[in-house]
Amino acid sequence: MIEATIEQIAIFCGGVMNDRAEAVKNTMIKGVSIDTRTLERGNVFVPFKGEHADGHKFIETAFSKGAGVTLSEHDADNMDYPAIHVTDGLSALQNLAQEYLKTVKPAVIAVTGSNGKTTTKDMLECVLGTKYKVQKTPGNFNNEIGMPLTILQLDKDTEISILEMGMDKVGDINFLSRMAEPDIAVITSVGESHIEMLGSRENIAKAKYEIVDYLKDNGTFIYSRDYPLLDEIVKKDTAYDIQTAGLLEANQYTIGSVTENEQGTHFTFKDVQFDIPQLGIHNALNASLAVLAGEKLGVSLKEAQGNLSGLRVTSMRMERIMHESGTLIVNDAYNASKASMISAVDTVGRMAHKTKILVLADILELGDYKQELHEDVAYFINEGKYQFTKIYTFGDGAGYIHDALTSEDKEHISSIDELRDKVQAHFNEDTVILLKGSRGMAVERVIDDI
Repeated sequence: MIEATIEQIAIFCGGVMNDRAEAVKNTMIKGVSIDTRTLERGNVFVPFKGEHADGHKFIETAFSKGAGVTLSEHDADNMDYPAIHVTDGLSALQNLAQEYLKTVKPAVIAVTGSNGKTTTKDMLECVLGTKYKVQKTPGNFNNEIGMPLTILQLDKDTEISILEMGMDKVGDINFLSRMAEPDIAVITSVGESHIEMLGSRENIAKAKYEIVDYLKDNGTFIYSRDYPLLDEIVKKDTAYDIQTAGLLEANQYTIGSVTENEQGTHFTFKDVQFDIPQLGIHNALNASLAVLAGEKLGVSLKEAQGNLSGLRVTSMRMERIMHESGTLIVNDAYNASKASMISAVDTVGRMAHKTKILVLADILELGDYKQELHEDVAYFINEGKYQFTKIYTFGDGAGYIHDALTSEDKEHISSIDELRDKVQAHFNEDTVILLKGSRGMAVERVIDDI
């Protein structure tokens, strides 16, 4: 994590030290905190002014817990603690992170996409981690606050920083790209996530494409031509290199011979057989993007092949859980979009289990597209040749899935307790159960305490 003197902190964030900070300007600061509940001794405390709370009220608490210095948007001259006056706390945090990144000088891989960001981030770490010291975005620290905090956690000997970039609106990725100035930029997918805020799939593609706005001229942009809305806007004549991978022949490198079983997903890429312990054709695509990034950084296909065979990804992303009854639970309940729900349904639909149960909860943040996109999931199931034993839906949006399903083996459930009882009644050998929904639905609760 960041280690710098108070004076260096002031220079990095563009602030002015008060007299108390000036007197101890050579004191070393280690780490940053924006929350006194997790603050550690020697941290710089960064208070924010919010709509409902002002972090400046907790400055005294921060020092009682051992803070070394605080930033402050208020007049710092009369403060009883070492303080650095800044015009805006958030901007100061971002400036601090940007300057610290320049001192660490890792290769930066930026990752965004409607689906698959976190899984691809995990895959990149897996591919690169045996050759380099790698640090990645923890959890979903992928916005204008989370990303600078991630950067400030980098060890000084970090060789590769994998930065996940999320967004709510046009311009968010541009801002994060400017902060990171990536060496490699990866777009995993373009779907319907954030369509409520962005208004159309075309706008989503444009917003994701902002990731290349500050890509280094000698860098590499990696994406899939499987997403035509993105491919149509990508500039092909650029200073940086462009590589594409996917299932369609239009890609520079194609994925072939994809199969799935209880052990995971198996596919060929660049004439090499890959076996990843993750379910889903979409994860073959995510892995291929990670392999291309690895190659750019000197990891051979054989090395990537071996590394990915031992892949471990963040929980609740096509996570396989084997119950003592013999039931296989596929927990993909961390988040959802139309595309990811269809992909998960397709994966489970093609599995060899005799009993197949779907538990589908709401896809959130769809705005005016709520009914249309949920119904699209139902239409996909209707048109498929899958034999699902039972399809349970949960939530207002998922109610549209239920209503549009032609199968009679469906049931809409109104409470999580009832859903839990219904699902657990199916636990048996040769049974697979899919749990899928947006994070706010927390549909994984149906397997609590099993």
